[in-house]
Amino acid sequence: MRHEENEILAHVGRGTPLGDTLRRYWHPVATSAELPHPDCDPLRTKVLGERLVAFRDSAGKVGVMNELCMHRGASLALGRVEDGGIRCLYHGWKFSVDGKILETPNLAEPRIRERLNAPAYPVRESGGVVWAYLGPAELEPPFRRFAFADAADENRVVLRINVKANFLPLWEGGADTSHVTMLHSNVARPSWALKDGMDGPIVTDLLNPAFDDTAPTLEIENTSFGFHYAGIRQIADTSPAKRNIRVVPIFMPYGRMIPFNDFFTTIFEVPRDEESTSTYLIDASFTQLPHDRAGRLKRSGLADSRFYEDNNFVASWENDFYQDRTAMRQRKNWTGFSGITQEDFVIATAMGVVPDRVNGEHLVPADMAIMRLRRRLLDSVELNQTGGTPLGLMYEDMTEMLARDFDLEGDRPWQDVVPHDSVLYKGSGNSR
Repeated sequence: MRHEENEILAHVGRGTPLGDTLRRYWHPVATSAELPHPDCDPLRTKVLGERLVAFRDSAGKVGVMNELCMHRGASLALGRVEDGGIRCLYHGWKFSVDGKILETPNLAEPRIRERLNAPAYPVRESGGVVWAYLGPAELEPPFRRFAFADAADENRVVLRINVKANFLPLWEGGADTSHVTMLHSNVARPSWALKDGMDGPIVTDLLNPAFDDTAPTLEIENTSFGFHYAGIRQIADTSPAKRNIRVVPIFMPYGRMIPFNDFFTTIFEVPRDEESTSTYLIDASFTQLPHDRAGRLKRSGLADSRFYEDNNFVASWENDFYQDRTAMRQRKNWTGFSGITQEDFVIATAMGVVPDRVNGEHLVPADMAIMRLRRRLLDSVELNQTGGTPLGLMYEDMTEMLARDFDLEGDRPWQDVVPHDSVLYKGSGNSR
């Protein structure tokens, strides 16, 4: 990667090439559960370097605003949520969810309330997630609907985890199918998990005979939402010969979808700033979800408060990530960690906040999807800078985007199984 490209991908603040491109999209800013009822406590959060406050008013509607009060800059996250708005503690100015000034106790003159609005953003609530649009009002795109929003509430689990890592290494991990068969050996690679065993398995539905093939072949196809890759692995000792195909959609500007046996996971790696990320993990099923929130935390390795507390991934180099070296030496645990998400977060956090992609990498064919991810993200930046439309921006319906995991005999093309007549692949239909 050229130094100039690395610099573009490293910064998400307002006025930077990537930051301005990301602001063209709708972003998750909170889970609905973090604002559980009308007039509940406000939520302080950050997206793309912007300090925000989210609150649910007396009617249940959610507002997202700049955290600092437009009067004197006091934090609205300390404020009172009451009587249809959020009130600043400092001088009592009160604002509605759309930024309208409702009261100014220290100013009787009403004209300022009629003339000014607090910086508030368009908000939608869908699929257990609160979304906001932070870009130019005249360029607001349609709100995108994902498949998990169509699942019943009881068949969906939504988590937000704040991680002290740049968003790109976390997102790249989702495009890196070869790491699954090594980093996640405890639950994915049979030759390790079944031979040596693991100390207290958390999840077994990733265990796949094909994952003993640690050097998968990758086939990648651009799509209108970004691209998808097929990780192709040979399944040993099968007659006739079989291949496992794992198709993962990578969608702009920071998302992916992962297939499981009886549910699917949609993941968003939302940049809080250059050095931290809010990862949204959303499990959904159209029949019956095989786990609840507690089960999801357990399978992810986040039920342990040493790793996850108050929506934050808290393990770090200061405590050596609580790695269990004894279990590693006893061949009970491949990594010394427990849970696929725990392992992913440890790896990304340990890299440092912004990895050196210019001098610190030597990419190989197994990294083809990572190369494509960076290219498609840079393509979106270029489109935005030249007055075009970033990739995947104008789709209202993303529900046809599919993640698949299946076996094929012989040389049958995997494209026979994955539909290619979807509007998301052809770039027509519901696009603008």
